[in-house]
Amino acid sequence: MTSELDIFVGNTTLIDEDVYRLWLDGYSVNDAVALRVRSGILEQTGATAAVLQSDTMDHYRTFHMLERLLHAPPKLLHQLIFQIPPSRQALLIERYYAFDEAFVREVLGKKLSKGTKKDLDDISTKTGITLKSCRRQFDNFKRVFKVVEEMRGSLVDNIQQHFLLSDRLARDYAAIVFFANNRFETGKKKLQYLSFGDFAFCAELMIQNWTLGAVGEAPTDPDSQVDDMDVDLDKEFLQDLKELKVLVADKDLLDLHKSLVCTALRGKLGVFSEMEANFKNLSRGLVNVAAKLTHNKDVRDLFVDLVEKFVEPCRSDHWPLNDVRLFLNQYSASVHSLDGFRFLIYRPGVIMRRIIRIM
Repeated sequence: MTSELDIFVGNTTLIDEDVYRLWLDGYSVNDAVALRVRSGILEQTGATAAVLQSDTMDHYRTFHMLERLLHAPPKLLHQLIFQIPPSRQALLIERYYAFDEAFVREVLGKKLSKGTKKDLDDISTKTGITLKSCRRQFDNFKRVFKVVEEMRGSLVDNIQQHFLLSDRLARDYAAIVFFANNRFETGKKKLQYLSFGDFAFCAELMIQNWTLGAVGEAPTDPDSQVDDMDVDLDKEFLQDLKELKVLVADKDLLDLHKSLVCTALRGKLGVFSEMEANFKNLSRGLVNVAAKLTHNKDVRDLFVDLVEKFVEPCRSDHWPLNDVRLFLNQYSASVHSLDGFRFLIYRPGVIMRRIIRIM
């Protein structure tokens, strides 16, 4: 009676990037083997199907053992069981926490709870991403959120420190955490033309300008509960935005503001006549969106309101992107030149320019 036994002896843990990608994408061993065969690997290496099956299973076992360490990346760096070069460790971590834009776009702004997790079957069907991969990505979002939501300081720095992600990926996760915490609505039909990158850009600007961390000062009271400085919007700042209502409630101020903007932009806009005719409606739209942000529901509907009150009117008049940029810059600059608004930190332009990127 004879027995066959596969034995592998080595020191450095071998990581096949292609097999790792298949594992991350949620393919079973058999499906992964079939895809590897289809890629022509047997002809390239001269291996048999049995060897390929054994090789794939061995890699999958290694990845399963590494996964618990990937949940807390610093542990991967300090463990002694797997001898993995630093560059390979970085690759494992970065790719494990990478995500599909189609998937994140479906869950962005939703509560990272069991309720949302129950929808993953439908999201998998809609996006074509395997259910296993959807679960990994969702669990990663939730894990990062749980770790950093109560931390003081820079959201991006905290994510990098605890998950060892690249700067770009850490910034993307900061956007996901920020949107999940504030529950911004992103799923409405009229927002579907916006990509995750558009929302991530807006999130970065809002973190820099609209949060407690944007004030630039940590709480002086060591027992203060204000720890998540980059996660929560600054309620005092949002309350101050109500002062903008005078821009449209006071007719003289509204006329002065319009005059300043029109004087500065005359001869510079291709849609100058449309802007001049609709200035008051556009200004009311911007100001009303800002002034309502003291209510949680209006905060959640921020992007919906911006599209309805500003983007769609500009789109209907066929505004070129550069004209929108010039208008918003001058709109903000003129507000700052009015008495009583010189020091108000209101940044509608930079956010809305990105929202209307696709006209």
